[in-house]
Amino acid sequence: MAVAAEADWILDIGPEAGEDGGKIVAQGTPEKVAASKTSRTAMFLKAALTT
Repeated sequence: MAVAAEADWILDIGPEAGEDGGKIVAQGTPEKVAASKTSRTAMFLKAALTT
């Protein structure tokens, strides 16, 4: 997540793996993705942004 927190733009693809994945669930700056309600990555990204 430290690398993702430094990115210019993130595409978060999910919400699951396999047949249940492959859809963009969040995109934008790390701060925008961290604030997403649909992203399972958001809470981990939010933690990386605050350290």
